[in-house]
Amino acid sequence: MADLHGKTLFITGATRGIGREIALRCARDGANVVITGKTVEAHPRLPGTIHSVAAEAEQAGGKALAIQLDVRDADAIKAAAEQAAQHFGGIDVLVNNASAISLSNTLDTPTKRLDLIWDVNMRATFLASQACIPYLKNSANPHILTLSPPLSMDAQWFAPHVAYTISKYGMSMCALGMAREFAADGIAVNCLWPRTTIATAAIEFNFPEAVLRASRKPAIVADAAHHILTRDSRACSGNFFVDEDVLRAAGVEDFEQYAVAPGTKLFNDLFLE
Repeated sequence: MADLHGKTLFITGATRGIGREIALRCARDGANVVITGKTVEAHPRLPGTIHSVAAEAEQAGGKALAIQLDVRDADAIKAAAEQAAQHFGGIDVLVNNASAISLSNTLDTPTKRLDLIWDVNMRATFLASQACIPYLKNSANPHILTLSPPLSMDAQWFAPHVAYTISKYGMSMCALGMAREFAADGIAVNCLWPRTTIATAAIEFNFPEAVLRASRKPAIVADAAHHILTRDSRACSGNFFVDEDVLRAAGVEDFEQYAVAPGTKLFNDLFLE
C-alpha cells in the first residue's frame, strides 16, 4: 500500500483526540504534518499542545510545524496555509478535524454557543478548504478529508440538537459540493465518521463515563483516514466513509484492539443507524 512519506498534511484541531492521532499515524510514514490548534500551553484537564504534538510527530518519524490557530479567524487560516506551504513547499492533504460540540435543544442553545459551533464546524471547514485548495491543485494526489457524518434528512438526527446537527451536516455539505466542484482538478474531497463514539475529551465531558468505556480509541479513525488519504484522489471522492467499513474493506478483522474496554458493548455514534 502507498504511504504518505514526504507528503504535507494540514490538520485543524490537532492538539488532542482524533486530530492528534491522525497526525501521528501519518508521521510514522515520514509525512510532514502541520499541527494547528489554539492550545500552546498545557491545560490541567486537557493534555496536549501544538508543540507537544509536533514533538511527538517528529519522534514518530515525520517532520512537524506547529501553528497556533483559531479556526474562527479567516485571516489567520489563510496565513497559516500560506506559512505551511512555504515551509514544506506545498500542501497535499487538508484534514478538517476541528469541531465544537453542543448537544443542546433549541431553547437551551444561547446565541454565543450557536455562533461557536457554526464558526468552528461549517464555517472553518469552508474557509480552511478555500485557503488550502490553491496549494492542493499543485499536488500529485490531493485530498481533503472532513470529520463529519453521512447526510440524512431524518428528523431524529435534528430534533434533539438542531443547531449542532446543522453545523456538522454543513461540514458534510461542503465536502459534497467541493468534491464535484474540484473534480477536474483531481482533488479528492471525502468525509469520515466513526461507527462508535470515540474516547476523546468531547465524549469524556459531554457523556456519562459508561459511554466513554463503550467507545473506541482514536486510532481506529486515524487508521481509516490513512487508508483514504493513500488512495488515488481521482478515483476516490465524494464519499461519506465510516471508519469500521473502511478498515473491514481493507481486510482488518481485529477491532477489539481499538476498544477502550475490550468486551464492552459499543455505543453507536450519532447520525448512524
